[in-house]
Amino acid sequence: MIDIAILRTDPEALKASIARRGLEMDIDALGELDEARRMIRIEAEDLRAEQKQSGKAIAQLEGDERQEAIVSASRIADDYKAKLAKADELDAQFDEQWIRIPNIVDDSVPDGATEDDSVEIKRWGEVPTFDFEPRDHRQLGETLGMIDTERAARLSGSRFGYLMGPAVFLEFGLVRFAFDRLAERGFTPVVPPLLVREQALFGTGFFPDTEQQIYKLADDDLYLVGTAEVPLAGIHMDEILAEEDLPVRYAGFSTCFRRESGAAGRDTTGIFRVHQFDKVEMFSFCHPDRSSDEHEFLFETEESIIQALELPYRVVNVAVGDLGGSAAKKYDIEAWFPGQDRFREITSCSNTTDFQARRLKVRFKSESGNALVHTLNGTAIAVGRILLALMENHQQADGSILIPEALQPYVGFDRIT
Repeated sequence: MIDIAILRTDPEALKASIARRGLEMDIDALGELDEARRMIRIEAEDLRAEQKQSGKAIAQLEGDERQEAIVSASRIADDYKAKLAKADELDAQFDEQWIRIPNIVDDSVPDGATEDDSVEIKRWGEVPTFDFEPRDHRQLGETLGMIDTERAARLSGSRFGYLMGPAVFLEFGLVRFAFDRLAERGFTPVVPPLLVREQALFGTGFFPDTEQQIYKLADDDLYLVGTAEVPLAGIHMDEILAEEDLPVRYAGFSTCFRRESGAAGRDTTGIFRVHQFDKVEMFSFCHPDRSSDEHEFLFETEESIIQALELPYRVVNVAVGDLGGSAAKKYDIEAWFPGQDRFREITSCSNTTDFQARRLKVRFKSESGNALVHTLNGTAIAVGRILLALMENHQQADGSILIPEALQPYVGFDRIT
C-alpha cells in the first residue's frame, strides 16, 4: 500500500504512475471519496463533542429545561451514530479501492506493456557453441535418469516432475552452495512456514492481485506460498526494529507452489514451468535512505552466484507493464538455454520500497520517531531453472554434463554420465 499523502498532495504523480502501468483508475473520484469520508468523520466527532457538552449541561438543569435538553441530547446521539456509520461505510468504500493501487513506479523503469519491452542492461559470459546438436533439458534428463515427467503426470497431472539420481545431489548442492555464499554476505538462513494466513499474502501485495495463482487449503483458511518472500516479509510483521540493526537480511529456503493460471500452452514439456519447485530467496529490511543501494547489493549477489556457476546470462530492467503491483523496480537475470536457443528468466530482484512494510506494519525506531522500513527481495537460487541451465550449458558431445568447479565440493562429483 502506498502513502495516502501522495493522493492528497500530489495526485498527478499518482495518475502518471498508474498510467505508466497501463491501468485505468479514477484518481479524482478517489480523492473526492477520501475528502468526503474525512469530512463526515469530522462532523461525527463534532457531534460527539457536542454530546459530551450537553451531558454536562443536563446535570445542571431541572424541570422542563432538563427534559428538553435530554430530548436534544438524544437527537444529537442519533445524528452522531448515523454520521459515524456513514463514515465507516465511506472508509470501507475507499479502502476497497485504495488497496488495489500499485506501488509508485521508479523513474528508471522502462515504459512498455510486456516483458518484450524490458531493456537489456548487460551480458555476461560467452554463449556456448557446440560441434553437435545440443539437447534440451528434457532430452538430457531422460537420457541420464535425472527427470521423469511421464510418471509424475500419472501421479499428479501436468507440470510436475520427479527429480532423480544425480539431479537430487545437484538440487541440494545448489541450496547449500547458495546458503554458504549468502551467509558470507550477512544473510541469516531460514526455513520458513509454507502455509500462511491471508494477511501474509495481503501484506506482500499478492492479494488482491494474484489470487488465481495461489493454492488454498479451504478447510484450514491457509494458503501455500508461491515464494519464500511471503513468510520472510511476515517475519517482522507488527514489529519495530532498531535503526542500528538495519539492514536485516534473510535467506529462506522453501518449496514453492504456483497454479500457473494463464500459462496454458507455454513450456508444456519438461520442468521449466511447474506447479512445485524449490528456491532460496533473499529478503532485506532496510533503511529508506539505503533502499536503492540495497537493491543493487541484492542484485550483485545474484550475479555473483550465477557467475560462479559459469552460466552465460543477460540482465534486463523489467518494463513497467511486467512489474508486480508491489514492486517499484525489478531486475531479471535471464540465462542462455541452448536447447531453446534463447535467454530465459532464472532470477529476479525487486525493490518494493515501503509498499509491503506499510501493510505489514514493519517499522524502525529512530531519533525522529518510528518510520517504515523498505523491503526488497531477490532470487538467490531458483533450483529447478538453475539445474536446467546447468544441464544445457555444460552438456558434452558424449551426453555427459560437466559440473562447474565452484559446485563440485557440494555434489561430490565433477561430471554426470
